[in-house]
Formats: sequence, structure tokens, C-alpha cells
Amino acid sequence: MLARAGIRAGPGLGLLQRSQQLKRSAWLAPAPCRLNSGLPMNIGVLFVPQQEAWVVERMGKFHRILEPGLNFLIPLLDRIRYVQSLKEIVINVPEQSAVTLDNVTLQIDGVLYLRVMDPYKASYGVEDPEYAVTQLAQTTMRSELGKLSLDRVFRERESLNANIVDAINQASDCWGIRCLRYEIKDIHVPPRVKESMQMQVEAERRKRATVLESEGTRESAINVAEGQKQAQILASEAEKAEQINKAAGEANAMLVRARAKAEAIQLLAAALAQQHGSAAASLSVAEQYVSAFSKLAKDSNTLLLPANTGDVTNMVAQALGIYATLTKPQAVKTQAEMPPAHEDPQPPAAEVLKAEQASSS
Repeated sequence: MLARAGIRAGPGLGLLQRSQQLKRSAWLAPAPCRLNSGLPMNIGVLFVPQQEAWVVERMGKFHRILEPGLNFLIPLLDRIRYVQSLKEIVINVPEQSAVTLDNVTLQIDGVLYLRVMDPYKASYGVEDPEYAVTQLAQTTMRSELGKLSLDRVFRERESLNANIVDAINQASDCWGIRCLRYEIKDIHVPPRVKESMQMQVEAERRKRATVLESEGTRESAINVAEGQKQAQILASEAEKAEQINKAAGEANAMLVRARAKAEAIQLLAAALAQQHGSAAASLSVAEQYVSAFSKLAKDSNTLLLPANTGDVTNMVAQALGIYATLTKPQAVKTQAEMPPAHEDPQPPAAEVLKAEQASSS
């Protein structure tokens, strides 16, 4: 009240001088004569400082605004009524209570930055520009906070400041004052609400940690499944390629064996077609028969033996008889195709074996 009374006692002071008087009024209650003495006196020749505007009245009526530099006035007729500072002025908005949209009471204060754009309107448009702008900022702040919830107040401080500046400029345009920016300094939350907010933050952190852990587990399981899938696909493709290669190798081996067998048969047939080929074949069959008979007791304990196992000559003769029976048509055909021999043929292999057996016995 003292500050407000001090300002109204000196209507000729500008915003700069009024803000200084507000600071002094907390300690001393200035007298009206002292405030009036703060205005420059008209001595005819005046020097106006830079970034200041002096409003001159002539016989109680607005005359002109003195510009910075040298100015001349008529004493007694002209009077300097107002001194306005054209610099940017900082005003502290006092702390006040505001209720948010979700019925939470906040204690909030701010800082207001403004500038006098029209000294004439600032002098004659409103009686107390500073007080008017401060009250407008407080009421606008309460109105804007009532539109937001508590969570949005902390997230949308920039938009809140911009809305307050727009509302102040719409109302202060006719006062010749322009609000450049508004900044919220502190927002004080009740202790219980602060504890609830802290618990909410902790719960949100735990929730995020749980969600991130579950997502990590899910991603890990997906990666493992994808790896197993790719491994099975690659293993099946490798097995398929192995089987194809193995089949191709077996087919090639069968072809090679068949060709080798065919060539062996052809060579054997050619050898049998030669002279004394039958005797050589008979000797080979007898040797294979004796070799196979000697291996009967090596692979199994159960044996089926002929009655005359001691008569080797008889067994060889039987084997040669079987071979002779199978090769008789071929031998007849071969003898028919072959020219008559001039030399006596050699005795059969069976007779040779009998002769050797008889001599050894």
C-alpha cells in the first residue's frame, strides 16, 4: 500500500522512477514533495538523456514530447509532467495461488519484461501502468493455469508464457506498453502432491524397467528362435546337398563298376576263346572253390559240410563238372568257330590234378 501510495503521489514519474520508488518505499514512506521534486524543472534550456521521453504540458494541456538532446522550453508556461523510460523494464510478479484443472493449488510467481512504446499513451492512457500490468499478468496467469492439469503445467511452460504475453499485449495496447516476454520463476507444489508425484515417478520408472526387461527377453527369444530356424534350414540344405552328392557319387561308382565288369567280362570271354582257355578257367574255379571251403569255419560256428570232406579230388572234380556243364554250349560254339589245331591239346586240368594226387599218395 505504501508503494502504491507513493506512486500515486507522484503521477509525473515514469516506470523507471516508479520502480525505484517502489524499492525505497519498503524502508521509507516518501513525502509527496520529494516525489514531485524528482521531475526536472523547466529552466528554459533542457538536456534530455538518451532512451528517455519527457512529456511537456503547456498551461495544463499536452504540448509535446522532448527528444534526447538539447531542447528549449518557455518557463512558467511549459511544465515537464511525465518522464518515461524507453528501456526494457523488468518487473517481478508477486507469488500468488492458482488452482489447476485437476484442483491442485499451486504457488507461482514470475518475471515480466516490458517496454514503453508510446510515451503519450503510457502517460495518459492509464494512471498506474506498472500496477495495471502486474495485476493483468497475475489474473491472466491464474486463468491460464486453470485450463491445464498439473502434469501439463510442467510440460507446457513455454506455451503458458506465450499465452500470458499475448493476453497482456491485447490489453496493454491502449496503454502504450508492450510486453516482450514473461517467464515463470518458481512453481511450488503442496508437500503431499509432491510426494504423490515422486511415487508416480518411481512407479513409472519401475514400469519402464519391467517393460524394457520383458522386451529384451522377447527379443532374445525371437533371436534364438530365428537362429534355430536358420540352423535347421541350413542343416537340411546341407543334408540335401550331401545326399545328392552321395547319390551322384554312388551312381558314378555303379557306372564305373559296371563298365569295369563289362570290360572284365569282355577280356575274360576273349581269354576263354583262346587256346587252352577252358583249362585255365577250370584251374581258377578249382582254386576259388578250395579257398572258399577253407574259410567256412572262420565266420560262423554252424557249418554244413559234405559227407566226403576228406576227398579233395572228388570235390574239385564236382566243381569242374559244374563249370563244364555251364560252359559246354559255349565250348561247342568256340570249337566250331576255331580252326582245327595241329598240335595235340593238353590234358584237362582234372586229369592233371588226379595224376598229381595219385603221385603224392
